Amino acid sequence: MTLRIVIADDHAMFRSGFRAVLDAQPDMECVADVGDGYSAIEAISALDPDLAVLDVRMPKLDGLAAARQLMSSGRRALKVVLLTTFGTDDYLRSALASGVSAFVLKSLPPEELVTAIRVAARGDTYLDPSITHRLAPRLVDALAPAIPDRERAPGLERLTAREREVFLLMATGFSNAEIGEQLYVGEQTVKTHVSRVLAKLGLRDRVHAVRFAHHHGLIEPHDTSGL
Repeated sequence: MTLRIVIADDHAMFRSGFRAVLDAQPDMECVADVGDGYSAIEAISALDPDLAVLDVRMPKLDGLAAARQLMSSGRRALKVVLLTTFGTDDYLRSALASGVSAFVLKSLPPEELVTAIRVAARGDTYLDPSITHRLAPRLVDALAPAIPDRERAPGLERLTAREREVFLLMATGFSNAEIGEQLYVGEQTVKTHVSRVLAKLGLRDRVHAVRFAHHHGLIEPHDTSGL
């Protein structure tokens, strides 16, 4: 099945180059490329694509605002990938709160951007590797205060210690393979833990797990102005 994609970015050269990369994939087709958020919403409404790639900073309507409109409009099947030049925590928090499936920097190589799209298309969450590595040390600090807080994170007490570790790593954006490397377990074991975590917390998918963690303060934003 061909993945139908809309690109929205106000830089025409980036847009055309990225479109060429996507159209070169055997299972992808860019059905429209536009230069602002309003045009993106119009194109998505008219063409009903599977996935939208939105630049965070665009004229008329930025990518974050466009994503919020799209996610609140009942288009549950639509996956959204947000692109940004600056991966600040404010942008990340807003992106995850809006329900996007991927948050990546424009500096990623084209093949990694394609990977992010594939991950988002299958219903998982993809965070730019530089962001994942920056957030990883915070898990140690987040674990102790967050886990005993039953009111802020209902259902968390039903998780085993290992499931809590998997949940926080998943919520930070680690893939199953990366979680396995962190915890020294096989990827199939990680998949089993992920399934149990989602079931126990009543979450539909990894995107909702990320939103749950941020909503309940399990992953705390930090200032990144010095990055």
